[in-house]
Amino acid sequence: MLGRAHSIGLRGLDAYPVQVEIDISAGLPGFSVVGLPDGAVRESRERVCAAVRNSGYRLPSRRITVNLAPAQSRKQGGHFDLPIAMALLSASGQARPSEENLKACLLGELALDGTLRPAQGVLAMALEAKARGFDTLMVPSANAAEAQASGLRALAVDNLRQAVETLSGERPALEPAAGGSDRAGAASQHDLSDVKGQRAAKRALEIAAAGGHNLLLIGPPGVGKSMLAKRLVSLLPDPSPEERVEISVMRSLSGGCEGLASGRPFRSPHHSASVAALVGGGPSSRAGEAALAHGGVLFLDELAEFSRSSLEALRQPLEDFRVSVARAREAVEYPARFMLVAASNPCPCGWRGHPEKACLCTTPAVRKYLGRLSGPWLDRIDLQVELSPVSFEQWAGEGPDPNWSSRAVRSRVMEARQRQRRRFEGRPFELNALIPSAELRALCALDDAGRAMLEQYSRRLQLTARSLDRVLKVSRTIADLSGADRIEGAHLTEALQYRSLERLAETA
Repeated sequence: MLGRAHSIGLRGLDAYPVQVEIDISAGLPGFSVVGLPDGAVRESRERVCAAVRNSGYRLPSRRITVNLAPAQSRKQGGHFDLPIAMALLSASGQARPSEENLKACLLGELALDGTLRPAQGVLAMALEAKARGFDTLMVPSANAAEAQASGLRALAVDNLRQAVETLSGERPALEPAAGGSDRAGAASQHDLSDVKGQRAAKRALEIAAAGGHNLLLIGPPGVGKSMLAKRLVSLLPDPSPEERVEISVMRSLSGGCEGLASGRPFRSPHHSASVAALVGGGPSSRAGEAALAHGGVLFLDELAEFSRSSLEALRQPLEDFRVSVARAREAVEYPARFMLVAASNPCPCGWRGHPEKACLCTTPAVRKYLGRLSGPWLDRIDLQVELSPVSFEQWAGEGPDPNWSSRAVRSRVMEARQRQRRRFEGRPFELNALIPSAELRALCALDDAGRAMLEQYSRRLQLTARSLDRVLKVSRTIADLSGADRIEGAHLTEALQYRSLERLAETA
């Protein structure tokens, strides 16, 4: 007796169709799974057998062989439980899908009592199923919004018996809850006007949002570095339809997707995070924080407390906007186009430069602390801003400034981005931060006075070629915010002010 069911495998972001075949033959009772299953798939025999019995069905006392094709692709995850169970019931004559559901794709992990648990990566698998010509996807109820977001007909079920009755047409599928948005935009509820003082830092945040630039905030504890970082998402334009899908797919891989994302992600890993947690890895090559921040903001608080190896691992995604996770048997690649915002104290005790509190750190200690951040890594930070403490008068008396609300700043950001889109029309990039070096001189041209000024600062601060490129890109964004067609002296002067770490290193 032979039974079949359709499913989808997932390797990183790459999904592929899997056909589940079951043969029930004479011989000693047994249950074997072939087709390069991982540990979770091999254990499915215990879950499936218990779920079949506890759902009121008969488990054949014969030899059961499960084949997951294609055999050369490694199968990972517990979502193969449902198709294995359905193929088993079909082979034993206990289930017969209706004509309409013969090509339904099945995903879901079974509990021992037959209930279905949600799976990770359902949206990525659903998109692959749609591309392969499937029009129906059966998933646990908790994954129904993801399945619907792909445009497929979603059959939401809670347990194995419901799945059998739904596929056979005996009962209608559960109506999936209306999806369309998830928690990806939760961080955008913060408003920039909540931050007291820090006008220069707010301006840097506006420039970063307008040009897609990375940002480093340096200052003593309590000056508002984290508050500012959390409000960057509220300044960014809404994601495009393509970006919504990409963001949602990444969230789906982490098990946190509830439909298409309505906003941009904000990820804030702890400074004790390992390399694998930041860029991805582990036995199943899981996505790290850099990939999960794709399309949004990655915030690294207490930057100097991160391990050197973790920070160096971020250099590749900062430059290439992709993360490659290599394992012994495979290499997985994830998109990682995010805006980086980092925050750091100016010294180990945190009070260096504070007008009232004395710094207890020696000069060598300060140099060692700042030296944890490598030069090549800092070269990839476009804006470096030093924050000062907010005075009591600012804290107590300053009311919300409508010009610095998230809504007002976002309006200016969108105008500047529109100028960039017009300028870069026909090119493979849309933001100043993404201008390649080959086109930088043409798109960010300086007059003689500007070149002389840049040369003077370059010699004084010993700026690298990459740092000079960043200065030009920031200058171009400042010009866009002011509505200017060319970079003027005032734009370049302001851009050079955002190299705080070089100035701190000078005085340390």
